[in-house]
Formats: sequence, structure tokens, C-alpha cells
Amino acid sequence: MTGPLQIVMGTISVLFLIVASVMAYRAVRAMIRIIRTGQPDSSRNGPVGPRLKTLAVESLGHTRMLKWSAIGVAHWFVFIGFYGLFLTLVEAFGEVWNPAFHLPLIGEWGLWNLFAEIIGAGTILGIVYLIYRRQKDHPRRQGRKSRFAGSNEGRGYFVEAVVLTVGICILLIRALKVSSDLTDAPGWSHPISSALATVLPDSPTLLSVVAFIKILVSLTWLVVISRILNMGVAWHRFSAFFNIYFKREAGGGVANGPLQPMMSNGKPIDFEDPGEDDVFGRGKIEDFTWKGMLDFTTCTECGRCQSQCPAWNTGKPLSPKMVIMDLRDHLYAKAPYLLGAQTASETAPDYDVLKPSDEQVWASGYARIEGTNDAQAHRPLVGTLEEGGVIDPDVLWSCTNCGACVEQCPVDIEHIDHIEDMRRYQVLIESSFPSEAGVMMRNLENRGNPWGVSPSTRGEWIKEMDFEVEVADGPLDEDVEYLFWVGCAGAIDDRAKKVTKAVAELLHTAGVRFAVLGEGETCSGDPARRMGNEFLFQMLAQENVATLDGVFEGRVPGMRKVVTTCPHCFNSLGREYPQVEGHYEVVHHTQLLSQLVEQGRLTPVTPIDRKITYHDPCFLGRHNKVYTPPREILDSVPGLSTQEMHRCKDRGFCCGAGGARMWMEEKIGKRINVERTEEALGLDPDVISTACPFCITMLSDALTSKKQNGEAAEHVEVLDVSQILLRSMAPVGAPGTEAGAEVGTKADDVAGTGSAATEHGPQA
Repeated sequence: MTGPLQIVMGTISVLFLIVASVMAYRAVRAMIRIIRTGQPDSSRNGPVGPRLKTLAVESLGHTRMLKWSAIGVAHWFVFIGFYGLFLTLVEAFGEVWNPAFHLPLIGEWGLWNLFAEIIGAGTILGIVYLIYRRQKDHPRRQGRKSRFAGSNEGRGYFVEAVVLTVGICILLIRALKVSSDLTDAPGWSHPISSALATVLPDSPTLLSVVAFIKILVSLTWLVVISRILNMGVAWHRFSAFFNIYFKREAGGGVANGPLQPMMSNGKPIDFEDPGEDDVFGRGKIEDFTWKGMLDFTTCTECGRCQSQCPAWNTGKPLSPKMVIMDLRDHLYAKAPYLLGAQTASETAPDYDVLKPSDEQVWASGYARIEGTNDAQAHRPLVGTLEEGGVIDPDVLWSCTNCGACVEQCPVDIEHIDHIEDMRRYQVLIESSFPSEAGVMMRNLENRGNPWGVSPSTRGEWIKEMDFEVEVADGPLDEDVEYLFWVGCAGAIDDRAKKVTKAVAELLHTAGVRFAVLGEGETCSGDPARRMGNEFLFQMLAQENVATLDGVFEGRVPGMRKVVTTCPHCFNSLGREYPQVEGHYEVVHHTQLLSQLVEQGRLTPVTPIDRKITYHDPCFLGRHNKVYTPPREILDSVPGLSTQEMHRCKDRGFCCGAGGARMWMEEKIGKRINVERTEEALGLDPDVISTACPFCITMLSDALTSKKQNGEAAEHVEVLDVSQILLRSMAPVGAPGTEAGAEVGTKADDVAGTGSAATEHGPQA
């Protein structure tokens, strides 16, 4: 069956294969050389077993893609088709010479043919659905709300066209083998091909032509991506495996929770005696680690991170996707200079930048200076339009560290770590940051709290309690079970102090003996660290570790228990302090209270006939996976009707206070706390509940504004879950449980029971 046409097509196919293979080899070699210019990171080397398990689960199981179910299923078929049907491309090289060619051993095997049939059809259906979704969610329809806003649409179209064409060719070849009577595979193994064969001619030559088209399209794709190393929508098919394997958390967790120590040359920086060549943060693209560069390379431009980002969703210039794309494009544009192939001039040349009227220039700074040139080599990593910065300062400082981007990324890119590393350079080296944040950091350094109040005020709430609260003075007594870490907000902010008193009262009621540090407590350092001031964080953390080790002196691991109401302190003390040799068993107050309710040590009895919606604090939920305990507490309260917001749990929407944003003015776009409060008010609740002092502040401020504008009922209030539990602990008819005119404003009204939202009818 081999004729002149087959010989010509076969020869072209072989020559094209040689050219494409050489180009692909050179591209991969170049990519590896570029990634290896990054700083070392030895933390990614092991353990091998858990990393391989994570790789298998996330790739074959598509666990992260399936967070978006329909899209995940479609992508799974495309993914399996790309790798599982690679042998059909090998077979095509034989079919282009001889239409009757089959793969040795498995070519006529029924199971292989059935697999190819199902996956081939699944690939076509999957890519058609993904094409539909790209068009349905296209920026021309959705504008800024589209997750594809800022993505390279042309590259996406190209990849989709290739996958669709190859999938169609696979089924056509199989159907033509049936129509041309060139297969002996059992009929049950090719039902779709058999049906398609009824409308196709008996034409072995056509089969060879289709096989030739399949080869040309496949190799054209390989040549194109070999020429465009920053084409993440294609290269992720290979780099994603390595990015998943080398992810920060070997056990499979996402890169949320603790920030990593500031590293230089693969080692944590010793702030007491830093090395002369230590790199503080990331001030140039080459300062990133090789894993960071692998992250940039792997970005698929899918926009899941962008769709979930609270900053982007409220009109700010930060798109996590475009940050990674900009860093990637800058890396590959600057690569010839990094590899020594080109030498930059000693001073930055004059260059033209895009005008401010360009919509893209603010959110995507790379577009200000494009291509490989001396200006690209000299431009600052973070800078304004006039400076030609790759990342605009407004982009960098808009991040709330909420973790939504990291949680959603299907290829495990570590957005927050990269953003924080750039902040570290800006703060520690450039001293460039929002001015109001400077006040917060000076207060931390001089007073040990962001508000700058005297440390003596930390114990004032204790005087308002009607039972004795033990203040630690030296090592704790053996029968003190928990150290209650009150936190700055819990000791200073009036709204948060009510939560502190509610928790203290509940622990006392449950018979849990606890102690507090009082004036001996200082800030955990979270605001400083999230701001980028790693030096200040280290100073505060080491001071606190010394204090905590003192009160826990003589206690073995498992007996060094800390409970806190602040998720930021919860994250720092429990997951970041081990980096400075502080090892404690830290629980959030909702975890402990839920446990006490389950054990029967706390029993809610008073019905609260109110509708409530719960807001997940980012540093409790996404960063530390504590979703259930707060909801269990609310479920235990009789009479409550709970309803979830659309964006909840791992897709919860930020209040706007994380990433040290609590201490910075929100000058761009819509206020994040207003956006979240409007979502909550859309459910017409009586109470918006949460479990974080920062969230309480942000949501309360937005709610107050809504009430002033007549957009929220006066009785709606924001309460911590502990306050609701305490309200239900009071017997019916007890002082404070009757209706009141105020909304939790009384100084001694810990549970907010003197508010219009609390009114109990007569009980039987």
C-alpha cells in the first residue's frame, strides 16, 4: 500500500521530526540553563516518597483541577489524551508510509483500542468544552471580571486548535481503518470509530493523508513552543510535573500558612551576622530561586488565581496571574544577559515606556519595556511607570496575603512567597513602602504593638472580669492547662476586647485553668513579617520565644499549650515560631471551644432565634484549614439558622486586613471589606459571625457605613462565634438577654446581648 504519495509524506515527516526534535532539545536545554541561574534552594530535595505520591495524586487524580469540577473533568481527558495517546503519534509515522501499519504487540489489542477510543473521544469533547468556556468567559464579554483578562489569547487559541485537530485525526484514522478493512481489533473495542466509518470511504490513501496532517500539526506545535520559551499555556504540560514534585510542602499541602525564612544562597540569613554577599529579598529577577523561576515558567495563564483575588475583584491593579506572567516574561527577556550571551551597558539607556492611558501598563508592568535589550537588563523589578518597573508598587502593596491564589493554582505556584520576597527587598533595602505602614512598624519596634499604646494597657480588660484571671509571673503551675495568648487586638481594640472577655469567661465556665502574660506579651510579629520587615519579625519572635520558654519552663512537648483568638497569632506562634526554635501546641479558640462543647463542658441552652452567616478568616481557614470548629459551635447553639455565603471555606473572600493591609490606607478601587459585607448582607442575616479580631474590625466598619447609608438594618451586628456561644450560655431571663436599643456597645456587654438583635420570647 506504499505509493509515491506515501513516500513523499513519509520522508517529509521524518525530516520534520528531526528538525523539531533538535529544536525541542535546544529549547529544553536553554530553559534548564535559565532556571539554574536562580539561587539554590535545598529544601526541595526530599523526602522523595511523599513527593512522588503528591505528584501522582495531583497529576493523575487531577485533585487541584477538579476544584472546578466540569473544567477539571474536561482537562483530565485532554491531559490523559496528550500522554496516553502519544503512541498514536508513533503509529502515525508508520501509517503515513503504510496505511495498514499497527503498533507491534498492542496495535490490535482490544483493551488498547478501547482505551484509545474512549480517551480520543474524551479529548475532543474535553477541548471543545474548554474552547466554549474560554469564549464564554472571554474578556470581550466579561471585561475585567474574566479570568482570562491579561492572558495571551492567541497562544491559548493555538494550543486549543492543535489539541482539537489531533483529537479529530485520531478518531478519523481509526474510523478509516474500519472503513478500509485494515484492522482486526474486536468490534467492541472501537464502537465510535465503527459508527463514524459508515460515512467514510474505503480509502487507505486518505488514511495516510490524515496521519500526515496529524504529524504536521503535532510537530508544528513542538517547533512553535521551542521558539517561545515563555509560552506557559503549552510548556506547563512538561514543567508542571516538576513544579508539583518540588512544591514547598512535600506532603501535598499548598504553600499557605507560614512564610519561609528570608533565604540567601540557599540558607536562612543570620540577621545578627549577615554575610557580605547575602541577598535581602528579591530586588532583581536573578535573586529568585530556581524554584521561583520554575514557578514562573509553569504558569498556564488560566486565571483561576485572578478570579479569586480580592484585590483584583475590587478594582485594584494586582492580578496574581499577571505578576507571575510579568516575572516570567522579564526572566526570559533578560536571559541572554543572565547567561552571559549578552553584556549590558554600565548605565541604563534612555527608553520609551507605554503611556499611562494603556490599560495594561498598570496591572502588567512588563509591557512597559518589551524584548531583550539593555533597558530590560537595567529596569527595576519593582518600580513605577516612569521607572519602567516590572511590578508596579501599587500591585505589590495591594496583596492581602489571603492565600486564594495559592489555594486555587492547579500547578502549585507560590504567589505569596514571591510577593513577600519582593516586599522584603523594598522594605529592608530600598526603604520604599506606604508611609502609614511606617508608623505601624515604628510602633512595633518601640511599643510592641501596632497601635503604639503603652504596654500597661494590655491588662486593662482583666479588671473588668468578675473572676480572677491569672497573670503569669515565672513558670506556670502544673495545673494551668493553657496560656491564653490575647494578642494586640484582643488586649487593645475595644471590639476585640469583648471577644477576649467572652473567651475568658467561657474557659472559666468550662473549668479550664488558664493564664495570660498581661504586660509581658508583645506583638507576634505577623504585621511586620507580612509587610516585608523580616528583621523586625525576627526580633519580636525571639523576644516572645524567650518569654514563652520561660513560662513553659520544665514542660515537655505536648504540655506547652497556647490558645489564641487571633488567626494571625495562631499562624505565627504555631507554624512560624518553630523557625526560631519556638515549639508550642497552639490552638485557635474556636478549636478549643468546639472541643469543650463536644465534651459537655460547655452547654448552650438559651435559644437564639436569629439568622447568621459565617465569614471564614483567611489565616484560620485557607492558611490553616480550620473550617469545621467555628461551624460546629454555631450548630450547637439552639435556634440559630445558618446560611453560607457563596464565597466560603477555601473560596472564602478576604476582609481586606491581611498582609499588613490593616495598617495601610485602601486608596484604589472598592474597599474589600465593603465588598465582603455586601455579600453577607445579600443573605439578609441578623448576625455576621467570624473568628478573627481583624475581620471583626473590617466587617464592623463596613457594616456601620452601610447602616449610615440606610443599606443595612440597624439590628444587624458582627460577632465572634465565642460571643454567640456565650450569649446562648446565659439562662433565659438573665440580665442582658432581653431586647436592647444598642448594638453591643455597653462596656460590660461582652456577648453583645444588649443589642436589638437579641430578643427571646417567653419560654415554656
